Amino acid sequence: MPAAADKLPLNEISGYLNKLKTAKGEFTQINDDGSISTGTIYIKRPGKVRFEYNAPDSGTVIAGSNTVVIYDKKSNQPAETYPLSKTPLSIILAANVNLGQAKMVTGHSYDGTATTVRAQDPAHPEYGNIELKFTGSPVELRQWIINDGNGTRTTVVLGDLQKGGSLPNSLFDVGSPGKTNR
Repeated sequence: MPAAADKLPLNEISGYLNKLKTAKGEFTQINDDGSISTGTIYIKRPGKVRFEYNAPDSGTVIAGSNTVVIYDKKSNQPAETYPLSKTPLSIILAANVNLGQAKMVTGHSYDGTATTVRAQDPAHPEYGNIELKFTGSPVELRQWIINDGNGTRTTVVLGDLQKGGSLPNSLFDVGSPGKTNR
């Protein structure tokens, strides 16, 4: 195991992500326009994540069934739907995360506090990339930045994640944004 002051190796980060089956925690999101949103994140790997935004945003983003659906309660527009495979989130929600895969990692650095890994789908770099920030001893995912294929940059800073436990599949039903009982 590397010392806390070392860059984490890619195989250790891949192992951490592969062992992360369920998690729940608070998040702060910094949007491309500089606005800030907060809420609760639920992760159930592989393939599922749910962001519940606090007021005044009060929206929900759900990834499940290979689809990402964005419900914006402030808008009178229908939900936006995207294939999960066309988003950088698919990299960390994959059934088997292998950051050692050829051309997936486009950056791997250490700033004295955290290890940053920039990854993209090597077959589709036009879908954008995700920058993951980890601290070590033990390894913890602290933040990610999604640079989507349209040039939009969104930062998600994670609070302490409660790992393990059971999360019902209904939380990740892309057809129903129903509110959870936190």
